Amino acid sequence: MEKSKVYFSDFRALPGTSVPQKLARLMKTAGMINIDFTNKLTAIKIHFGEPGNLAYLRPNYAKVVADLVRELGGVPFLTDCNTLYVGRRKNALEHLDAAYENGFSPFSTGCQIIIGDGLKGTDDIAVPVEGGVLVKEAKIGRAIMDADVFISLNHFKGHECTGFGGALKNIGMGCGSRAGKMEQHNSGKPKVSKTRCKGCKICANVCAQQAISYGENRQASIDQDKCVGCGRCLGVCNFDAIYNPNSSANDDLCIKMAEYAKAVLDGRPQFHVNLVMDVSPFCDCHAENDVPVIPDLGMFASFDPVALDQACADACNAAAPLPGSYLDDQIHAKGFCDHHDHFSNISPDTNWKTTLEHAEKLGIGTRSYELIKI
Repeated sequence: MEKSKVYFSDFRALPGTSVPQKLARLMKTAGMINIDFTNKLTAIKIHFGEPGNLAYLRPNYAKVVADLVRELGGVPFLTDCNTLYVGRRKNALEHLDAAYENGFSPFSTGCQIIIGDGLKGTDDIAVPVEGGVLVKEAKIGRAIMDADVFISLNHFKGHECTGFGGALKNIGMGCGSRAGKMEQHNSGKPKVSKTRCKGCKICANVCAQQAISYGENRQASIDQDKCVGCGRCLGVCNFDAIYNPNSSANDDLCIKMAEYAKAVLDGRPQFHVNLVMDVSPFCDCHAENDVPVIPDLGMFASFDPVALDQACADACNAAAPLPGSYLDDQIHAKGFCDHHDHFSNISPDTNWKTTLEHAEKLGIGTRSYELIKI
């Protein structure tokens, strides 16, 4: 397969220019202007950030994308789907409140916000997955599937279940309805190591299913019948007391995520932008964010989300870890095993390559790319 073109611009902005101007130039140079947007409803998929998290993309970046869509004759809207876990984005009203709190509004971004799977996360549509192995019909937010053109604007960062979150995760997991997210996560259910649990109860606070309880010894236990396998408790435990006994669970999640992305993207114009900045070790779904694990690298754009994520992963792994970060802590921990991959060193039970390999098999794109710096 021919190499896909991935375009790159750094964040340097000397007097006379600005980062938003550079982003607009990047998208135009990468070919977004060649899409026919005329009177087309255009979904701009973004993560609005869980309140308390400050690593999410600023609304200024969304405005650049929306403004360019309007300039090209399109009708843009920002969108995301409701979350599976407890938090501030589990229904459309709270989701909108969270988006507004984080600065996203029609006034700051120049376009409306639509929660893709409706008020309670149940407004979805079953979309066939051509070539799907674990998913035959993906449950995608209806508003997202109703759009004529699809654009993803993605914060590239670490993730405790998939290694990193980039374009394919923002598309595959992010566009799934609540039922779709449950389908992707349900390959494995976590358990608690009694020797490590400190009884801090942080895991119970993030469990939407009330599946975690505490005995007289203050140690947590997880009710496997109530648990849906969303993995939130895995990400918030500071003592590595929660683990997934199903060694293939994360790989299955990555495969399902790629298949959901296939359902979202098939058959319509698309374009993708990754911003590699504030690269926190865990997802923006957390109500907090740790310091970045590597320096801010730049902006990447492509028609191919597989090549885009591969290029960003390569750039991240070529960057030096930042002192005092979670990645630096892991590297200097007793008994550290170097996986020669930053994301695997952060979350050793993950394998982000599974997502890209499967996405390539499905025909979404190619991992082979040509990086073009502008």
